Amino acid sequence: MIPADLSRAVVHAVRRAVESGELGGGCVPERVVVERTRPGGVGEYATPVAFHVAKGAARVPRDVADVLARLLAEEPGIAHVDVTGAGFLNFTLAARSEAALVREVLSAGNRYGYADGGGEADPFCWAPRVGPRERAVREAVGRIMRSQGQEQGSGITPLAPVARRDGDVIAAYGQDAARWAMLCVPARETPAFGPGLLVQDESNELFRVRYAHARARALGRNAALLGFEAEPGESGESGESGESGVGRELVRVIAEYPLVLEAAAHHRAPERLVRHLVTVADVLLDHQHHVLPRGDEKPSAAHRARLALAEAAGTVLAGGLALLGVDAPDFL
Repeated sequence: MIPADLSRAVVHAVRRAVESGELGGGCVPERVVVERTRPGGVGEYATPVAFHVAKGAARVPRDVADVLARLLAEEPGIAHVDVTGAGFLNFTLAARSEAALVREVLSAGNRYGYADGGGEADPFCWAPRVGPRERAVREAVGRIMRSQGQEQGSGITPLAPVARRDGDVIAAYGQDAARWAMLCVPARETPAFGPGLLVQDESNELFRVRYAHARARALGRNAALLGFEAEPGESGESGESGESGVGRELVRVIAEYPLVLEAAAHHRAPERLVRHLVTVADVLLDHQHHVLPRGDEKPSAAHRARLALAEAAGTVLAGGLALLGVDAPDFL
């Protein structure tokens, strides 16, 4: 089970409980937002769904959570369910095969993380009076929501516009850098612009994300020169120092990507996607050093698996940047 599957499993459990009469009168939500547990919390993921269901079921949230926890404990792929506080559901997922996840990502391509029924959003045509911030945010939110099978509608927090002192940011920084700056902070915050947006080194988050994507593509080209291709498997087989932990972390952040898209759509918050892409890029840039053979070392199954994992991470970066409306070059 991947995190996005967990959301669907929770909806299914609520439906079973309502239809069986255990939570009679409760409302079955179309979607449930499941998010990463905060540091120090219980389990890996959590949801407050019991509080919403309790209103219609005339039950206290803790009782609702206990019912749902019992049903969800039966789900394959969920290792443990805990109820904390007044009724929060907390989950620990069973370990999932790295090979299966990587195959799923590479098969789906840029549509990895899209919900059933999700699709591409048509380009928007805004009136000239719409400012660049509103255009960037509304278009990104529209793409993200469409990827989750939702229509944009209303509900976006009033936007802080680009400060007058920054002038024409598109002309000054280019569309990609300006768009990134306008999307990387919550809607209520004024975006910041400065020379750092154009710096081509790791101090610039946009550069790191695009560079990590380009490195993933370069690894594939370099591997071909060495006579091997990507093949999903277990990337830590050789036990080299540091690789096992980095590989596991890269698997984790790739697996969480669909959940990030779902949360970004629910909250109309493209900055959540921005933050996750930076995380994926940083872990990928650590992982890249373990992908290709060194010296006289011959390509092994572990090298092929690491390459496949890097390509999957590159796919996530390309798909996420496309939803933000930012280019993902193969060469940088």
